[in-house]
Amino acid sequence: MLSTIRSSVFAPKVFRRVALGVAALTFTFVAVRTPVRAEAGDSLPTVGIAHVAPTEVKESYVLRLRHLHTGEALNVVYRQGTEYSAEGIAKLNTFLRDHRTMDTANYDPAEFELLHKLMAKLGRPNGEIDIVCGYRTPETNHMLRTRAALTGVAEHSQHMLSKAIDIRVPGISTRALRDAALSLGLGGVGYYPISQFVHVDVGPVRQWSFGGGGTLLARAHHKRHKGRGRNA
Repeated sequence: MLSTIRSSVFAPKVFRRVALGVAALTFTFVAVRTPVRAEAGDSLPTVGIAHVAPTEVKESYVLRLRHLHTGEALNVVYRQGTEYSAEGIAKLNTFLRDHRTMDTANYDPAEFELLHKLMAKLGRPNGEIDIVCGYRTPETNHMLRTRAALTGVAEHSQHMLSKAIDIRVPGISTRALRDAALSLGLGGVGYYPISQFVHVDVGPVRQWSFGGGGTLLARAHHKRHKGRGRNA
């Protein structure tokens, strides 16, 4: 009789303990995640990883210039990809000002493209260009043209139109610079071996030389611009 009473009293406690133990085992079993082995050819889903399209990297077009009259140096990005930099172009316009009058003008961006292509042609894409002359006001152009009988300065110079620059490239001979410019077939190329610079512009395609003895020899490739160095 006593044993029966004890069994009836303690049975619920034992049952509760067993039930709690089973629940704990069940919880443990659920909490442990079994790793999934991927079969060949299967693709596992990625969770919480955002797929972002790669950003297009635009090529930077750079010019490194040194002005022989002002002593200024400029390292500027004038174009990113297909878009010109307004800030870069403005810096170039200021840098290439008429250093005698300090007047500036808006350069034709094609002139900067010409310089960039010329340096690439020379195998010096990051090389420095020495600037002998950039923009000229009509007054400066007239003064330079009339200071001697023959100066090699044209009456209707492309310098006044902000389409021409006289340059040197350190380490490159004037002749080699002239030949590289001619090979591009872009605009006018003037060869000044005595003064040791080359004129490059984005006007009509033509070439000329201003050498020893004050001689000016020109060859035009455009019917409207035949003559002796016109638009130099």
